[in-house]
Amino acid sequence: MKIRPAHTLENIPPYFFSSLNKTIADLKAKGMDIIRLDMGSPDLPPADFIIERLVESARNPKKHGYAPMGGSFEFLKAVTDYYQTRFNVALNPKTEALALLGSKEGIFNINHTLLDPGDLVLMPDPYYPVYLAGAQLADSRVFLMPLLKENDFLPDLNLIPKSVAREAKMMWLNYPNNPTGAVAGLDFFAKVVDFALENEIVIVHDAPYTDLTFEGYKAHSILEVPGARDVAIEFNSLSKTYNMAGWRIGMAVGNPEVIRLLASYKSQIDNSIFQPIMDAGALALTGDQSWLVERNQVYQERRDVIYNGLIEAGFEVDKPKAALYLWARLPQKYGDPMQFCAEVLNATGVSLTPGVIYGPSGKDYIRISIITPTAQIEEAMRRLVQWMKSN
Repeated sequence: MKIRPAHTLENIPPYFFSSLNKTIADLKAKGMDIIRLDMGSPDLPPADFIIERLVESARNPKKHGYAPMGGSFEFLKAVTDYYQTRFNVALNPKTEALALLGSKEGIFNINHTLLDPGDLVLMPDPYYPVYLAGAQLADSRVFLMPLLKENDFLPDLNLIPKSVAREAKMMWLNYPNNPTGAVAGLDFFAKVVDFALENEIVIVHDAPYTDLTFEGYKAHSILEVPGARDVAIEFNSLSKTYNMAGWRIGMAVGNPEVIRLLASYKSQIDNSIFQPIMDAGALALTGDQSWLVERNQVYQERRDVIYNGLIEAGFEVDKPKAALYLWARLPQKYGDPMQFCAEVLNATGVSLTPGVIYGPSGKDYIRISIITPTAQIEEAMRRLVQWMKSN
């Protein structure tokens, strides 16, 4: 019997990092020392008090059954308390917040919650690959909004044809941005909200990096804009902010009708997060936040090591105010980021991410992650600079 995939899956390429992991495993088996500057998984642990709450809760024999669908009230209240404290945004934990098995799950599922086959989605380019894969698997259409250096890597709403804006059902935004590291101010978010209200478009803002900032910069939530909750939801995550990527816990907040629909869709797929993880997550959101300052200083030092190395190697790169990545334009003599990254990996053992996997506008770029121990980053930059100067 020949098993055929659904037509929506048939045309989806494999997730890039799955293929990269196999390549790296093969190189390690041959004895090569690999330094990974490609993925976005934090190398540092959560604060001890968060881990202690997990252990304490897990020892409670009553905490091992099914937790409430959509998240416990205690966790949802912690989410809304966090938004009140951090952004001065008042949310109703019963109707405007939803727990997620990591924000990636919600990012994928929102497509199937809101889109019918043929619906049109406005998507930044470059983009987090799950935005595109989710839209494709929902059998919807995509209009790309280029994020260009000359516009501070913000989409130019004036370049969206009126006919496209009227037809679009959903718009993706992501600030602080992956992969560019760009940030957005409230003036930009206000323009987007006005645009969405005028054209009846749901804004989906992916915001997992709002607390990963440098040199005093404070990132914004789109929900700070008056009227945003009439048209927007925001995905957030504990993965990056609290070094809890493997715990798989995040949240969606904002427009109550979209939250209700997403919760309804999710109820057919999963039950909820393990209660002790939610207990620890609630404490992470509402407990002592001072440890994040020291953690961000570590990231800032790593950012600077990478920035200086890239400049010495001949890249064009900005020093980001937030997020976990540097977005570097290849020197002119290198035309193909896929080939460049493959050559660097095989020659030096340094793993970088080709920008083209994030969309056509990434064809001249590479993305470098700062989520690797500082000593390894220093060694990676030494290898990269030496290799590029010899080629």
